[in-house]
Amino acid sequence: MSSATRPLLEILERARAAGFLGPGPVEAHLVHSEGFAEAAEAALGREPVSFADLGSGGGVPGLAMSLRWAAARGVLVESGRRRSDALRDAIATLGLEHRVEVLEQRAELVAQRGAYRERFEVVTARSFAEPAVTAEVGAGLVTVGGVLVVSEPPHPSDDRWPVSGLQELGFRAAEPIERAQAHFVILPKVASVPERFPRPVGRPAKRPLWRCST
Repeated sequence: MSSATRPLLEILERARAAGFLGPGPVEAHLVHSEGFAEAAEAALGREPVSFADLGSGGGVPGLAMSLRWAAARGVLVESGRRRSDALRDAIATLGLEHRVEVLEQRAELVAQRGAYRERFEVVTARSFAEPAVTAEVGAGLVTVGGVLVVSEPPHPSDDRWPVSGLQELGFRAAEPIERAQAHFVILPKVASVPERFPRPVGRPAKRPLWRCST
């Protein structure tokens, strides 16, 4: 275990004890986080200069990416007060305040704001929402030429990422990828998202652009 990894594991242990992180060894959560980073680097061909993590919760993959990408500016988006406070404490503990911030806000609103709209080379989503919601919100944050990286089940249905729905949001067809023994999908952003997306808070989930079976 490296000296940089040990504090992060301790932070994740506290997050799990507080109910911010799912069950299982925190090492497994950290490995999964590294899979996000590896998938993003494979898609870009390099480390990104900026990233955003949707629904950061207990800090994965956001905190792990913050440490791995030492020159990147990052935003962790988390609407819950207690989780946001814990993330701020974690960022301070890891000495990342100069380049990583926590936005205690609904992701739909963050994606509509001028300072953050279409500004990030990489946006990640781990258990954030259904595919249509994740794509709609993520489209408002990913810059043209960047990628949205989403964790996937081992055997996803064929209707999770319809090409027509993705094109409406400025994405190219989804590209499945496996890293760190986990499954992800890469959504390359090839055009600017129309101004109407993402729709107001709650609307993407109530009226998704598409529905999938699993």
